[in-house]
Amino acid sequence: MDDSELEDIKAAIMDQWGSMAGMAGMFCASILIGVFIQPLYNFSEARAFGEEGASEAGNIIFELVMIFIFTIAVIYLARKGLEKIIKWFVFLALGYSLMISLFGVLAIPWMLVNPSGDWGNIHFAFTFLLTIGMMYTLHKFPEWYIVNTVGVLVGSGVIVMLGITFVPVLIILFMVLAAIYDHWAVNGSKHMLELADTMIDLKLPVLLVAPKDTNYTFLEQEGDVMDSAKPRLEASPEGVEARKVKAKGRDALFMGLGDVIFPGMLVISSITFLPDYGPVVFDFWGDPHEQVHLGAMMVGMGTLLGGLVGYAALMTQVARGKPQAGLPLLNGGSILGYLLSGALAIGLENLWQDITF
Repeated sequence: MDDSELEDIKAAIMDQWGSMAGMAGMFCASILIGVFIQPLYNFSEARAFGEEGASEAGNIIFELVMIFIFTIAVIYLARKGLEKIIKWFVFLALGYSLMISLFGVLAIPWMLVNPSGDWGNIHFAFTFLLTIGMMYTLHKFPEWYIVNTVGVLVGSGVIVMLGITFVPVLIILFMVLAAIYDHWAVNGSKHMLELADTMIDLKLPVLLVAPKDTNYTFLEQEGDVMDSAKPRLEASPEGVEARKVKAKGRDALFMGLGDVIFPGMLVISSITFLPDYGPVVFDFWGDPHEQVHLGAMMVGMGTLLGGLVGYAALMTQVARGKPQAGLPLLNGGSILGYLLSGALAIGLENLWQDITF
C-alpha cells in the first residue's frame, strides 16, 4: 500500500467515521442485550440439540450446511422473481427471534411490577402483540431506523439461542468454517453479494444500516452491491479514451447480521459454559436462573473487545469502497480476544471442552 492509497483510506474513514461508530454501537448493543437476557434461556430444554448436543461437532456441520442451503434457495427464488416467498419466510423466522429477545427485554417492567416473577400469560401476550406490531411496521415502513431496531433485537435473540446451544470449542470451529465460507462467497463465487442485494431490495432486517447523514432514506435504497464492486469507466476530459474511476463512498454502511451473530455466539457461549471462577457479577433474574461469575464474564467481554478490534480492521478495508467479507476479521478478532482474556481470567486449560463427532 503506497502513501497516496493510505491517505485515501484515512480520508475515507474520516468522512465515514460517524456511520462506522454507529455500526460499532449496534454491534455492541445486539451482543450486550443477548448477554442480559441469556439467563432466561440458559436451560437444557432451550438448547436446540439438548444438553448432549452442545458438544457434538456434527451439529455444527449441520448448521453450516443449512446456512448454505438457505443462501442458495434465496438467490434461486430471487432470480425466479419469487421475492414474496423469500420475504414472508424470512419474516416468520425473524419474528420468532424478535419475540425471544422482546420477551427478555419486556420482562424488566414486569419484574418491577411483580418481583415474585409470576408474570403469567399477560407478559407473553404483550410480547406477542408487540412482535406483530413491529413486524407489521417493518413491512409497511422499512426505514433504516426501523430496520436497525428490529435487526438489533433479532440479532440478540439468535445470538442467545445459538450461544447456549454449543460449547465455545464448537462455536470457534463454527466461526472458522463460516469465515472460510464467507471469504469464498464474497471474493470467490460472489453469491453473498447477490444475497445482500436481494435483502436490501426487500428491506429485510438481516442487515444493519448506518447512514452517513440524517438525510439518508433506506426506502429509496436499491441493491447495488455487485455494481459498486466493479470499477466504472468515465470519459477523459479530452474525450478520447476512458479511464477507471474509484467507486465513491456509499450513502450508508451495511453489515449483515451474521457479522454480529458469530462473534456474539462466542460471547454468550463463554458466559454459559465456562467454569464459575470468581464472584457473582450478574444475578439480575434470580432463581431459578444461573448466575454469571466474574471469570466467565471477563472472557465474554474480552471476546467482545476482540470482535471490536476485528471490526476496526474491517473498516480500514470497507473505507476503500468495496464489499468485504466481514467474518474473517470479526471472527478472528473475537477468537483472539477469547483466548487472551481466557488465559488471563481463568487459564488456558479451562478453555477446552471435550467434544464428540
